[in-house]
Amino acid sequence: MNHSSKRIAIVGAGPGGLTLARVLQMAGYSPVVYEGEASRYERQQGGTLDLETDSGQKALQAAGLLESFYEICRFEGQSSKIVDKNGKVYQEDTADQAPDSVQYSRPEIDRTVLRDLLLDSLRPDTIQWGYKCLEAVPVGDRQYALHFENGQKDVVDLVVAADGAFSRIRPLVSEAKAEYSGVSMIELNILDAANHSPGLAAFNGPGTVYALDDRKGMIAQMNGDGRIRVYLGFQAERDFLESVDIPYDEPEKAKPKLLALFADWADELKPYISCANGAITPRRIYMLPVPHTWESRAGVTLIGDAAHLMSPFAGAGANLAMLDGAELALSLINHDELDTAVRQYEQKMFDYAGAVAAETKANMELFFSDNAAAKLGDLMKSFINP
Repeated sequence: MNHSSKRIAIVGAGPGGLTLARVLQMAGYSPVVYEGEASRYERQQGGTLDLETDSGQKALQAAGLLESFYEICRFEGQSSKIVDKNGKVYQEDTADQAPDSVQYSRPEIDRTVLRDLLLDSLRPDTIQWGYKCLEAVPVGDRQYALHFENGQKDVVDLVVAADGAFSRIRPLVSEAKAEYSGVSMIELNILDAANHSPGLAAFNGPGTVYALDDRKGMIAQMNGDGRIRVYLGFQAERDFLESVDIPYDEPEKAKPKLLALFADWADELKPYISCANGAITPRRIYMLPVPHTWESRAGVTLIGDAAHLMSPFAGAGANLAMLDGAELALSLINHDELDTAVRQYEQKMFDYAGAVAAETKANMELFFSDNAAAKLGDLMKSFINP
């Protein structure tokens, strides 16, 4: 029978969960999205994303939002430059300005702008804000009771975990846990870069600079709001972020200590630290086993980081989450049996996500290897001139 009347709960209002909800609504379903944040404005959503044609853009096409995306994305944001610690350039590209470009197919969009595009496409009552899911408990053979921090409860026919790296739902289908990847990052922000640091803004350009050497790196991205978001990356032990004794909540005291970690790097690269005028945020990078699979279970499934958490070194996280959302929605729409739909989605997702997770792991190892800038330059050239 048709299962559009089944109660489908999506735990998490990230790109994957919102894409799933949008595609389902277009087909007449009424999913509910539970989100722990109090509103869309509770926190800054992070930096810029590049959406690929065969994943993020494919998902937006299924959601009927691709043309709207083209109106607000930044094709020039695909520009890139790869240098070593001495400033030697190994690869530099300037992106085309058209969505049908053959050479460039990953236009940029800030995470907040993308989330707003998806949120605004949904019916106003779709998101239940302030619902932090604590657990999902089986009720009978095929339903789950969701328990929320605010004391509320809901019983659903299908619970979709879109709740990220440390998912509360994942243990229902998998014993795998997110583990430290061996890489730590420190995020800095250069707000209003064109006016605050015009020389650095000109050096960076509208896209991304990859400065890699000594098994560490600076990755700097121009964002749509005019800031340069900088990620300092380190191949390091798990306690590295504490051992360096940096006062992250006191930027002016933190910057000299960060500069000391890059003391012999080129003068044109050091302003990525010295010019920082925003928050400084330390982060450990976590990942799930590669590949990550599980035995299908009635009434529950995973998408996005809950399903295949990986490092950010292929820019694939949001792209895959959105593709997951679209693929799961289409499978639900096209199969009468709920369990069959979920199982078909999972088998398809295991294939494409496993391949990308392996690629991402290899990229992470490359970024923190000897002669990383030269290796990345060669890799980028192989994509442009296969």
